Amino acid sequence: MTWRSWLKIGLLLAPGLGLILIFIGSVVYIAIAQSFGYYNLAGESGFSLEYWAIMFDRATYSRAISYSLYVGTASAFLAVAFAYPLAIWLRRPFSGSLMISAILKAPLLVHGLVAAFLYINIISYHGILNQLMQWLGIWDGPHRLQNDRNAVGVLILQTWKNMPFALLLLAGAVQSISDDVLDAAADLGAGPWDRFRRVIAPLSVSATQAALVIIFIGALADFSFQVIAGPVNKQSLSQLMVFFKGYGRWNDAAVVAVTLMGLAIVGSGVLAVFSRFVMRGGRLK
Repeated sequence: MTWRSWLKIGLLLAPGLGLILIFIGSVVYIAIAQSFGYYNLAGESGFSLEYWAIMFDRATYSRAISYSLYVGTASAFLAVAFAYPLAIWLRRPFSGSLMISAILKAPLLVHGLVAAFLYINIISYHGILNQLMQWLGIWDGPHRLQNDRNAVGVLILQTWKNMPFALLLLAGAVQSISDDVLDAAADLGAGPWDRFRRVIAPLSVSATQAALVIIFIGALADFSFQVIAGPVNKQSLSQLMVFFKGYGRWNDAAVVAVTLMGLAIVGSGVLAVFSRFVMRGGRLK
């Protein structure tokens, strides 16, 4: 392509893409600059590493990083792990497959905040689950299940909410694989596991990468599930950022925001490389 062709493409994309880049770029720039002391809303503005140095000394900051990475990574892998067998099962249409597929994708229509409140109502101290377990005679009395220390409730909500999205991506990739390819592998003696490992997984690696990365970024920075169903002894980075903002400490909040952006970029790259390496049998190409 000549430079004139590239110029025409640029002029066509400029009205839409240009505005998006300007708005996103300005927000990212202000967050980074504010984390280094600029755009200070209270006091003098100027370059300073003070906010980063103080933040690195906070134990709550390091705990929030590890906790957010745990939730983001575990949620991404759990959602994909549940979606993969369902995508393979629904690959060939059968009686009722459309209805099953629609039911599985229903969580996409439920807002995360609503889902969190419904979940809490089910597992609360006097909720449906506790009443059921006592009625069955399994428990002598109600158990405290909400806001558990290991964030099991958050992982359940993240998996339930994100699994349909992963299913959409993986179902399209799996359905695009020709039956002739799978039949040829079966004729050569490949069992179900070998067909998945040597045929389906390598041919659907791009969809897997997309699902892992998008779910990871969303779960890493999620706020609603953390506030309602998360552990009371841990804070995610999003909660920490809102905490600082609530007290007017915008520079500290900007440090946490930049940390979130950095973790999202680095974590996405690691997940993409790792998933390609694993699903292609130890080969990156």
